[in-house]
Amino acid sequence: MTATSATDVDMDFRADSLPVIDDGTSEEDLDRMAQEACTAADFLKALGHEGRLMILCYLCTGEKSVSDLERLLSARQAAVSQQLSRLRLEGLVDARRDGKNIYYSLTDHRARQIISLVYSLFCNAEK
Repeated sequence: MTATSATDVDMDFRADSLPVIDDGTSEEDLDRMAQEACTAADFLKALGHEGRLMILCYLCTGEKSVSDLERLLSARQAAVSQQLSRLRLEGLVDARRDGKNIYYSLTDHRARQIISLVYSLFCNAEK
């Protein structure tokens, strides 16, 4: 497995979006960064499952029913529902009922951004 650098993939990273931690960084800023690191870790844990990543990929193209996701994932309803439950708990997706069907959609713009980045790095990069 070879590492892919940001220069290998056409990404729009700006130097000012990266953290700069040096002797001039205040304790308050370090504390804030530590709190945000916990939030980021929880967010990334929610994405840290192949099934949940695939669900988010499918939802990037629009709302899907649980039945649609079962078919797309080639998975049983119980497995899909378990992963959707975790994503809903984390606030990444929202559900809406229409008769007997439940439809899911993305609710967190960060999920769409991360899926776009992951897709660029792992799925759409020239190998």
